[in-house]
Amino acid sequence: MMKSVKCSVVLLFLLLSAGRLAAQQNIQFSQYVFNSLSVNPAYAGYKEEWFAQLALRSQWMGVEGAPKTGVISIDGILDPRDRKMGLGFQVTSDKIGPQFATSVTANYAYRLQLDGDDTKRLSFGIGAGVVQYNLNGNVLNTTEGGDQALALDKESRLKPDLRLGIYYNSNFLYLGFSLLDAFSGSQVSITSTSSSFNIARSRHAYFMAGGLVNLSPEMRLRPSMLIKEDFRGPTSIDLNVMTIFNDKLWLGASYRTGLALWKKQFNDLHLGKQNSISGIVQVFVSERFLMGYSYDYVTSKLGSNQNGSHELTMGLTFGRVPRSFICPRVF
Repeated sequence: MMKSVKCSVVLLFLLLSAGRLAAQQNIQFSQYVFNSLSVNPAYAGYKEEWFAQLALRSQWMGVEGAPKTGVISIDGILDPRDRKMGLGFQVTSDKIGPQFATSVTANYAYRLQLDGDDTKRLSFGIGAGVVQYNLNGNVLNTTEGGDQALALDKESRLKPDLRLGIYYNSNFLYLGFSLLDAFSGSQVSITSTSSSFNIARSRHAYFMAGGLVNLSPEMRLRPSMLIKEDFRGPTSIDLNVMTIFNDKLWLGASYRTGLALWKKQFNDLHLGKQNSISGIVQVFVSERFLMGYSYDYVTSKLGSNQNGSHELTMGLTFGRVPRSFICPRVF
């Protein structure tokens, strides 16, 4: 009981600090390596087949009010013959403590063929949508009632969302850069009629890179990295490696930590850089249906107050593009 109360107090302190929630990092998934549409709109249509995915993440199990996230996405090719135009849709729901946000985004990618063999593509993507931010002030309790620093009731506001991205891929390499929440600036706020309470959501920039190494006809190695920057809190980097067996079983691990690329306001707080390590598995149950699971073990000081994070994904493919040769889509 005391453990739950202690963790809830920590979460509440983060929410109320300086009257606003300063954005640390946007929604994060350990299994983005299976579908990068969530971090780059230029990825839409990369698989050159229609692909739908459901992802569910429960973070910091055992902590009251900890983040819970769900994403449904679908993307594919609009022109099967030339495969130049990708389209993707994504619905995201994210809850942490008294906050709840739902976003709907449509993504479009224009894909340039860079060589005659069609082994290299450069995509330019844009995503547009809307985000609804909600704050339930009824669950924020203080020792003294009527605190004007808190929202006293449920608050809600709609905000536009814009995403931009570039994505390059060959058979053995990919690179991507994207900007999410471009309209958000430094923060998005919800102002109560009786108080001022800000939910900050800053812009996020992502850089991704990865490769493919054929170790044998039955086994391949897929190392990758993802750098996440919100221009306010710590820069974060994910280092991943997946081993692919017979193109059906994926086993791998991920290490997430912080970076101090330049001086920011948070540097004076001496925040720890350690974050988590993850174990990841993905299985192709059939040619068209796959399932993935990952477990994150927290390596920061929060680790002793929670039981890790769980993430489950399910993906379904709809009809392949009629081509004489289709290279495996492992990025």
